[in-house]
Amino acid sequence: MELKIIARIKNDFPTKFGLPRQSGLSSFLSEIVFEKEYSLDEAFRGLEEFSHLIIIWGFSEAERDKWSPTVRPPRLGGNKRVGVFASRSPYRPNSIGLTVVKLVSMDKRDGRIVLTVSGADMMNGTPVYDVKPYLSFADAVPDAVSGFADCVKEYSLDVIFDDNCSNTLDNEHRDTLKQILSQDPRPSYQNDPERIYGFEYAGYEVKFSVKDKTLYVRSITKKSEA
Repeated sequence: MELKIIARIKNDFPTKFGLPRQSGLSSFLSEIVFEKEYSLDEAFRGLEEFSHLIIIWGFSEAERDKWSPTVRPPRLGGNKRVGVFASRSPYRPNSIGLTVVKLVSMDKRDGRIVLTVSGADMMNGTPVYDVKPYLSFADAVPDAVSGFADCVKEYSLDVIFDDNCSNTLDNEHRDTLKQILSQDPRPSYQNDPERIYGFEYAGYEVKFSVKDKTLYVRSITKKSEA
């Protein structure tokens, strides 16, 4: 089967480091920009009636010639292996991801349909293969058991901005960044309090360190200045 790229993600995360670990853990906005070939008004008729969507997409930066039957989930400290099919690791036989997002708006720009969504866990440029409506009566299972993920779902860090970067971002971007950092983007096996981590966000280079249960944002600089 040949998968066709029907759209691509556009957002403030050019790399995968710093992205939310799962969809719905952050409310930051992304755009799904459709190729002109698929930007037919009739193809989206009725979509505005749904609050949430299921996105089928590709782990374009995680494709490998070989796959491993076991993986080491970061949330388990990076030293415990589970089966790849018992995980959401990107390193799979087929590099396909599934995400549920909230539909914020739908419009058309320069002949392309653009869906603005919140809660995505995809980086800028990610290829999208399909979009389907989310059905709460069929897709939601309130009493579902989440295996080892249940053990870490409440984990979070306090986030403190150093004085030199407290007003660098506007309130919306600052709140989104704080929300994402509180989930601890580090691999769980890295616990050096002296280590400085960094990633790109909204055209800025964000650097931080973590000690105990607190994350300290050390600097936020324009990418061209970093």
